[in-house]
Amino acid sequence: MGREHWKKIWVGSAGNMVEWFDWFVYASFATYFAGAFFPEGNDTAKLMNTAGIFAVGFFMRPVGGWLLGRVGDRKGRKAALTLTVTLMSASALLIAVAPTYAVAGYGGAAVLLVARLLQGLSVGGEYAASATYLTEASDPEHRGFASSFQYVSMTAGQILGLGLLLVLQHTLTTEALHDWGWRIPFVIGALGAAVVFYLRRTMLETEVYEETADDAVAGDRKGTLTALWAHRREAFLVVALTMGGTVAYYTYTTYLTKYLSNSAGLPKQTATLVSFCALIVFACLQPLAGHLSDRIGRRPLLITFAVGSTLLTVPIMTMLRHAGSFWPALGLSLLALVVITGYTSINACVKAELFPTGIRALGVALPYAVANALFGGTAEYVALWFKDAGIESGFFWYVAGCAAVSLVVYLTMRETRDIDLRRVGGTGGPERAGEPEKTSAPAV
Repeated sequence: MGREHWKKIWVGSAGNMVEWFDWFVYASFATYFAGAFFPEGNDTAKLMNTAGIFAVGFFMRPVGGWLLGRVGDRKGRKAALTLTVTLMSASALLIAVAPTYAVAGYGGAAVLLVARLLQGLSVGGEYAASATYLTEASDPEHRGFASSFQYVSMTAGQILGLGLLLVLQHTLTTEALHDWGWRIPFVIGALGAAVVFYLRRTMLETEVYEETADDAVAGDRKGTLTALWAHRREAFLVVALTMGGTVAYYTYTTYLTKYLSNSAGLPKQTATLVSFCALIVFACLQPLAGHLSDRIGRRPLLITFAVGSTLLTVPIMTMLRHAGSFWPALGLSLLALVVITGYTSINACVKAELFPTGIRALGVALPYAVANALFGGTAEYVALWFKDAGIESGFFWYVAGCAAVSLVVYLTMRETRDIDLRRVGGTGGPERAGEPEKTSAPAV
């Protein structure tokens, strides 16, 4: 890839990293601030309350996907990316200054809820805008490789959050972390988002979007629900292919640290270190798998993920519960993340490749956000519900079942690697490189 492509990937990825740092530190530090916003009681119940607010953020993602996806299709990918980081900066600042239960009763939890709603709006648009931007910014032969940096940057944001948690665990007392230390990452996140706002104001728009920005055929159909309805099959496909991947991803990333400490009995510091080390390896695997998909196609990797997740989730989670120490827990976590790489490394470009330019941002954003609200955002809460009910292993089968559903989709969907992104409007344009131009369908 040329220097210009690398510059676009760098700017898009850097902003995405800060966005997801802000999003994930909520989950990483939840064990420390859960008691700050709720009255004394059962520790698992506190985590469930905090996880419930975490899940509520996901239910705002479809709204953010709709609003910011529309902005991305009508005003450009750059405009959408700039707006998402503005919302994220505001939400991180709100969490940093939220009053505790001792000071304001449930008022602090209300502030926390508002902040998560803003984060949900932001991330609902961020995923699609960055997925679309990274996919369009690369040359056709390297789309899988380039778009894999979305999960590299997402994971890097989580690694930074866990790294900061490790530093604070070793420099502050447990009491200090529970009292005020948990606010530090949200202050850092707000400042980082402000820096990213400047970077995104100066970023370049993608050529694919610029070539169709003034297209008369696309016209008023860009970024509309009417145009999306014309591609409802692709939208439903995004929901179905996301289902298994998002449940597995949030199980082995955001929930893993809590599971290792709350169920497997590992010290919080050890559980955090396991997640930190596993995620570093996981981030390094993304470009390798993305590059492989450029050679052999997207479907083989998706199918490998779904088969592995369906068959291995129950034994991996069961053995993790009895891991007992750092190395066994790390080995099992790495095995799970290697399997998930088949989905995470390429899911961004697969979804972007399904839609034409004039509806691509909304087409990725809204159905993906719906799938995340239903399955990704609730994964941690469902896991804690099973644990509280005394049937924790039921969650393992739930994750495996979601992967099995997605497997059926992967086996029946078409390959997307060679699809031409330079389609315009709601429907028209060549489907694949080398195919003749199709006549645009009338507006729906």
